[in-house]
Amino acid sequence: MADRSPPAEGLICSEVDPRSDDARHALREYYAELARRFPRGFDVTLSRDPDAADMIRPRGAFFLARSGAVTLGCVGLNGHGGRWAEVKRLWVAPSARGLGLARRLMLAVEQAAAELGVETLRLDTNSALPEAAALYRNTGWREIARFNDDPYAEMFFEKRLG
Repeated sequence: MADRSPPAEGLICSEVDPRSDDARHALREYYAELARRFPRGFDVTLSRDPDAADMIRPRGAFFLARSGAVTLGCVGLNGHGGRWAEVKRLWVAPSARGLGLARRLMLAVEQAAAELGVETLRLDTNSALPEAAALYRNTGWREIARFNDDPYAEMFFEKRLG
């Protein structure tokens, strides 16, 4: 069977408006995956900022990963106007997994955070996403106590920049 993964060298990560059609497509794919993987499903209306509207400069940023016209991943930075910000909505399409795309997206969001004067990043995840927790642990994030009231969050992480 032929490999249908996009070539790693053709992948581009760029900052976009989270309200764009491509960003909304990526978010819909992300939410659909959570609904499939979470034991009790996923209801986006219970989530803060489901449209990623707060992930726009000067408070935040939103990134898409693409190969040509195909959107393969996303991640957002939700700034709170202070020294810490939250990483949200990290998603990579199943066809692009294993290419290091999640790491590239996380690096882009960390660079944007540093540009915005953020000193500490936080994020949460669910135990149904063990690959996400492994990524965070392997890239310098440390587990911390709960910092939000997200009903789907079970693990919490923090990373200091600089």
